[in-house]
Amino acid sequence: MSILSAGFAAVAPALCGFLGGIFGGVWSDWLLKRGCSLTVARKTPIVAGMLLSTVIVACNYTNAQGLVILFMSLAFFGKGVGALGWAVMADTAPRKIAGLAGSVFNLFGNLSSILTPIIIGYIVQTTGSFDLALLFIAINGAVAIFSYLVIAGEIKRVELPDRPAAA
Repeated sequence: MSILSAGFAAVAPALCGFLGGIFGGVWSDWLLKRGCSLTVARKTPIVAGMLLSTVIVACNYTNAQGLVILFMSLAFFGKGVGALGWAVMADTAPRKIAGLAGSVFNLFGNLSSILTPIIIGYIVQTTGSFDLALLFIAINGAVAIFSYLVIAGEIKRVELPDRPAAA
């Protein structure tokens, strides 16, 4: 690839991720306006997006640069569509501790941002290939799908009981 072609190729997945993020939010809000429950409006784009993000593993089965860029762009778009974590956090956090809830949410997001490149680096260094690293990424998407469909229940605000006044 020429440098110019490589530049366009590198921007495509990121641009698709950006567009997916906008689409996921618009889709979720549209579902709410159509009368869907908050749970359906948030979980549907998350699950669909994460399902699409698992297409990244298809990069393991082609050497065609165009297909790799296509699969990465689809996966990044899907990840963007499913990136409604902050919306879910805002919908569920107790009002009295919204700051703390947001901080804890960011803590775990940042931990994954720290650990994922380390894990991928270890996988690539150990195996000499990105095949298992891409599988690791796809499995993360599958775990997110499982978590939202099986572990997470109804999306609703958690209410904390009022504390009795100090005597």
